[in-house]
Amino acid sequence: MACWRHLFSVVTPTYNRASTLDRVYRSLQEQSFQDFEWVVVDDGSTDHTRTLVQGWQQEASFPIRYVWQPNQHKKTAFNNGVRHARGEWLVAIDSDDELDSNALYHMSCVWEQIPPSARGRYVAITGLCAGPDGRIVGDMYPQDVMDVSSLDMTFRYHVRGEKFGCLRTDVLRQFPFPEDIPGFVPESLVWNAIARAGYLTRFVNQVFRVYHDSADSLSRQGRAAGGGRHALGLWLLAQDTLENCLPWFRCQPASFFAAAARYTRFSLHMWRRGIRRPPGRALTHLGARLMVAGCAPLGLALFIRDRLREGPDDRERNRPSCPAVSASKSHGKQKT
Repeated sequence: MACWRHLFSVVTPTYNRASTLDRVYRSLQEQSFQDFEWVVVDDGSTDHTRTLVQGWQQEASFPIRYVWQPNQHKKTAFNNGVRHARGEWLVAIDSDDELDSNALYHMSCVWEQIPPSARGRYVAITGLCAGPDGRIVGDMYPQDVMDVSSLDMTFRYHVRGEKFGCLRTDVLRQFPFPEDIPGFVPESLVWNAIARAGYLTRFVNQVFRVYHDSADSLSRQGRAAGGGRHALGLWLLAQDTLENCLPWFRCQPASFFAAAARYTRFSLHMWRRGIRRPPGRALTHLGARLMVAGCAPLGLALFIRDRLREGPDDRERNRPSCPAVSASKSHGKQKT
């Protein structure tokens, strides 16, 4: 049993975000609940991030730990932050967002409402995001308090949009992001694996994060580049949906047919860029293979649409290259 020093570890992976990191710091200063630490994982920034954080370490009312690593990727920085966390619960916030001033307090209250004998079944407390104007981002939950898996919330209750909360640090250490896959890896791959392991999430209609959509977010880059730039990660998500999430097919068939089309779409992007499929990722279920075959024409059409939408910069990026060289190192948001 781990001995935790804090209830929360707030972890922020960052890369050359000194211009926005202050937003996170100010929101932590304003927290009404103070049993937390802030772990800043610097993925080899070349700006003045280190100096900025060192200054905050001298004045902050809460402990700040600065962890530096050579430039790799956000998923590697996240894993590093999980390893360094001394809090029972981990709150991962991007380097350009902010917590609601009562976010940690409300998370702690939700945790206290779960009977101690049942807490081992839970992995996360997840609430809502709001924009700077106060409007809720995405869907609210059907009920104010729901105890279900994240897969049930997605497929059975059809809830979409940005969500935010905290996760148990000890469970995250058992389910790290795969670092052997170059470039962008959707967060959903990890959350889905945790859900399939049987862990529940307590979902609450409570705003925990103020969300800022950045021009350099991974999702926006993916839209601008027609999906080709992050083809491997997006293909992996489609493959995972078809191979590992079929028990939820009857809840939302359209999502699985869409995943089958994306499987072909991003396979073609990978072929064009010379990216090989990771080993051990073949579709073994007959139903999944039939869906991919049936939706292949749509996947081809989406690939052609992506090609037609590409600009000169996208065409240059999409030239065949070594995956290790072409891997994205962006630290924008990873929305799936």
